[in-house]
Amino acid sequence: MILSDRGIKKLLKEGIIKINPKIDVSTQLGSCSVDLRLGHTFRVFNHSRYPYIDPYDNKLGREMTSEIEISDGDPFILQPGDFVLATTIESFELPNNLLARLEGRSSLGRLGIVVHSTASVFEPGWRGKVVMELGNMGRMPVALYPGMRVCALTFEQLSSAADVPYNKKATAKYVGQKSPEPSKIAEERV
Repeated sequence: MILSDRGIKKLLKEGIIKINPKIDVSTQLGSCSVDLRLGHTFRVFNHSRYPYIDPYDNKLGREMTSEIEISDGDPFILQPGDFVLATTIESFELPNNLLARLEGRSSLGRLGIVVHSTASVFEPGWRGKVVMELGNMGRMPVALYPGMRVCALTFEQLSSAADVPYNKKATAKYVGQKSPEPSKIAEERV
């Protein structure tokens, strides 16, 4: 079951869903979602320095990317065909019986901007900032500004609380993330 605006407001008020900083209900709460705002931190790929990405080469994750900060009022220009990681201003925390789904916003989608390639589910027990996989599918560069509403979260009730929520998994690689961390898939190599 997807939570409605009433259900989201109730769980926010009770502290069951925690979002920090608190959302502005008048602009960020939809009928069944919460809009989150683009943060200041981006991770860009240094694609001209390397011939390919090896997902099992642990040191390349940080060497192949650079983290940059954008000041308030300044745009981040997302070029056509480009792919970057970016955070939201808000961090959030889920209980063991809810999951959240990351959704794009139609207004940005109509400009060619997608906010996730594959990672749309935040498991029960999640805590941290959203790291979006931003892509420009259009033919023109698009200016993105810190503070703009860039994505939305919907919330779904599980049939029961998870036995092993994300924050208790031994394999949880991104719990508590505060910045756009590079891929940690190399940790999965057997």
